[in-house]
Amino acid sequence: MQSTVDGFSYGLVTPLVAFLMACLGGALGLRCTTRAMRMSRSWRPGWLALGSAAIGSGIWTMHFVAMTGFSIEGTPIHYDRAMTFASLAVAVVMVGVGIFIVGYRGASGTALFTGGTITGLGIASMHYLGMAGMSLDGRLEYDGLTVAASVVIAMAAASAALWAAGQVKGFLWSVGASLVMGLAVTGMHYTGMAALDVHVHGTAEPAVGESAAALLGPMMAGPLALLVLAGVVVIFDPLIVAGGTVAPPAEHKPGVPAHSPAHHRPARSRLRARGPVERRSRTPQRR
Repeated sequence: MQSTVDGFSYGLVTPLVAFLMACLGGALGLRCTTRAMRMSRSWRPGWLALGSAAIGSGIWTMHFVAMTGFSIEGTPIHYDRAMTFASLAVAVVMVGVGIFIVGYRGASGTALFTGGTITGLGIASMHYLGMAGMSLDGRLEYDGLTVAASVVIAMAAASAALWAAGQVKGFLWSVGASLVMGLAVTGMHYTGMAALDVHVHGTAEPAVGESAAALLGPMMAGPLALLVLAGVVVIFDPLIVAGGTVAPPAEHKPGVPAHSPAHHRPARSRLRARGPVERRSRTPQRR
C-alpha cells in the first residue's frame, strides 16, 4: 500500500539547518577554490583538494541533516553504513574532479561546462546513493521527470558557483555565491524527495541497518570537523579574508634569467642615446 511521506517531521528546523550547512560548505569550498586560482601550480592542488572536501562534506551533511526530519508512516527507516559512507566518498571525489578542472583550466567555456556538469552530477549522485542506503519495510519509486529536474538544478547550481569562484571579486562575492549554491542544493534535495513514492509492504518485519540517531549523528562528526578545519584555514589566511588579488609568483627555472629581458631594454636604450653625446663632448673643437 502507498504510505504517507513526511519530510518536515521537525517543521522548518531541519530545512533551515540543512540550508546553513550547504552554505557553509559552499562558502569555504569556493573561497579555497578562489585562493587556488591565485597561487602557483605547486600550491594549487592543496587548496583545490581542501575546497573539494569542504563542498562535498557540506552537501553530504546537508542531505543527512534534512533526512533526520524524514519519516514514512507505517515503517521505521534504517541506514546502511557502507552505502552512507560511499555517498560521502562519491560527493567529495566527483566535486573534486569538477573543481580541479575549473582550477586549472579556468571558470569559462568548456572547462566551466565540464566542471559544473561533473560537480552537479556528484551532488545528485550523493543524494540518490544516500537514498539507496535506506532500509525500510517497503519499496521506493521515483518520478523520472522530477528526478531529471533535480539533476538539472544540481548542475546549474554547481556551474553558477564555480563561475562565481573564478571571478575573484572578493569575499562578499563568494558569500553571495555560497548562498545561491546553498539554496539550489537544498532545493535539489527537496525536489528529489518530491519525486519519491513509498509503497509499504505491511509485513512489520524489522528493517536491517541502523537508525538515523545511532548512525548519522556519529558519522556527521567527521565532516563537521573537516568544515571547522577549513574554516580555520580560511579565517587565518589574510588574502582570503581581504579578497585581494596577488599574481602567482614567478617560477624560476635553470638557465632562465630571473628578470624579463624587457627590464634591460630601457637601460640599453639609454646607453645608446648617451654614447654619441659623450663622444662628441670629448672631440676637441677646431677653431
